[in-house]
Amino acid sequence: MNVLIAPDKFKGTLTARAAAEAIATGWRQGRPGDSLTLLPISDGGDGFGDVLGGLLGAKVQTVRTVDAAHRPCRARWWWDPKTRTAIIESASVIGLAMLPLDRFHPFALDTWGLGAVLEAAAAQGAKGCLIGIGGSATNDGGFGLARALGWEFLDQQGQALVEWTDLQRLVHIRRPRRVGWFRDLVIAVDVQNPLLGPRGATRVYGPQKGLRSKELPVAEGCLRRLARIVEKETGQTFSRMPGAGAAGGLGFGLMVFAGARLEAGFEMFARRAGLERRLREAGLVITGEGAIDRSTLMGKGVGEIARVCGRREIPCLGLAGIVKLPPRSKAFTRLLALGEITSLEEAHRRPGFWLTRLARQAALDWPGISTV
Repeated sequence: MNVLIAPDKFKGTLTARAAAEAIATGWRQGRPGDSLTLLPISDGGDGFGDVLGGLLGAKVQTVRTVDAAHRPCRARWWWDPKTRTAIIESASVIGLAMLPLDRFHPFALDTWGLGAVLEAAAAQGAKGCLIGIGGSATNDGGFGLARALGWEFLDQQGQALVEWTDLQRLVHIRRPRRVGWFRDLVIAVDVQNPLLGPRGATRVYGPQKGLRSKELPVAEGCLRRLARIVEKETGQTFSRMPGAGAAGGLGFGLMVFAGARLEAGFEMFARRAGLERRLREAGLVITGEGAIDRSTLMGKGVGEIARVCGRREIPCLGLAGIVKLPPRSKAFTRLLALGEITSLEEAHRRPGFWLTRLARQAALDWPGISTV
């Protein structure tokens, strides 16, 4: 049987590549005669650079910058000289996973550090730039990035605002001399949230980044004021677009302040990976990520893999650390969790070992996998 192994990262434990290799090792132990193809996937979050860079054969570059808390760091980006395309992963610059747990509050974090990476790519001569923005620690609407690129945000007295939490005092935005950095700047997004409102960046993702319920109106008010002044001075209404709320509003900021356009991260990956062709050759697809839950089915890569398999009537096996989908879910042929064979603490301590064990057990059970 031809098996396509196409997982995303197991966040905080395994990259998509490491997860694919662990699954392949376990599957070979259970079914050594199968032909395996490994295809790590990304929908725009952590691991986007490695996955897209690998598909394009891009070379790793580094640049000195700062993380979301303005701590000095060296950030990686990827460069394909043949197509003059840069690939940037926001999570490797301002990612939540880069910060010590519970040490920094979102009010003290911003997207400033991403500016140095965009400037480095432009200085290299990039004509196109692909940027995955999932996994950020920020909720500043791209304010920090814009300031790093030369935009000024002024209050009633003409004083420059330097903290995104001061945006409620914003009355005027001053453009820099340079606005367009690339011929084509494309944002890979894994969610469809607008900037504002009940489904916006702050209300949906702010609590995951550390915002308390009493702080949500403050953060929402800052982004609302930013969107209002942007619309007043430029006529742009990007705040309402699906995906504008991705990465704490970074989707909105990149569109307004860097001339970017949005694209579904999984579609960007699927096109460049030749996914349709690979699926035509597959008798089974194995995918997975750290947690398979309802958000998996809302445009994220693993859910989209399952959806495409369903349309093509290809069995799809999902492996995860935790599974929170109801048993009646028809998205996957079967779902298996590491928690079924070990404790979550042990799975987190030795993720590769236990994912290999889970894949081996799934292979030994095949083809006795029934639809859940």
